[in-house]
Amino acid sequence: MNHRSMSVAGSFYPADANEIHEMIDHYNTILHSHPDVLKHFDALSGNVVIVPHAGWIYSGFTANIAFRILAKSKPKTVIVIGPSHRVGFEGASIAEKQYYQTPLGDLAINFDLVKDLKHRFLIPYFEQAHHEHSTEVQMPFIKHYLPEVQVIELVYAYAKPSTLEPIIEYALTLPNTAVVISTDLSHYHSLEDANRLDAICLEAVRDENTDTLDQGCEACGMIGVKAMLHVAKDKGLNSTVLDYRTSADTSGDTSRVVGYMSALFY
Repeated sequence: MNHRSMSVAGSFYPADANEIHEMIDHYNTILHSHPDVLKHFDALSGNVVIVPHAGWIYSGFTANIAFRILAKSKPKTVIVIGPSHRVGFEGASIAEKQYYQTPLGDLAINFDLVKDLKHRFLIPYFEQAHHEHSTEVQMPFIKHYLPEVQVIELVYAYAKPSTLEPIIEYALTLPNTAVVISTDLSHYHSLEDANRLDAICLEAVRDENTDTLDQGCEACGMIGVKAMLHVAKDKGLNSTVLDYRTSADTSGDTSRVVGYMSALFY
């Protein structure tokens, strides 16, 4: 079959289906142990999220909150947009495949929409760009919560927010379509410095202010975040930060941490 094959299963997330379900169940058990927090999240709904993309042991809890909420909107297609970490190229690339492989089983790629987006926005397909963890780590969450949904994978490298904005705007006009923006925050600062830098990112998302992002936010998916904030402000969407933490919460190492955030637009 014509697959977008897994490239980081067993490293960034489990390669075993049972382990994936167990990790997600564990994240939800933690939520259920905090009923006030759970009540707050259960009252939220929306079809656009920002999620982190590190190894699940570090950022999975933060991402899970977003996907748990996203699933309530019951989309039929989820478009996942993330930055390239391995391959440099101009603009964005769309996965021109029929299926997306996960340890939980294949997700069908919405190939009709792929063709539409390629034609409408002149998006090429660079196959090497799609051995990419920033998008791949989201797919098992999507398969777990929305087993019958179709997906689209967009990876960008040397791009401007204006490259992604019309794609996101168009996606939000389509019925039963959700958008996932992938980013991590600051990398390898002390915990104190990371919290200070990441607070700028969180403020920018809450205020939907891209100028704030330029005051010290170090999001590695900055282009996608800027594009999403522009669209949200233009479309009158509300935003809320769902969760923030760092790798120190898992590793205990406060000397060189990475920051993670999830957010919802509604």
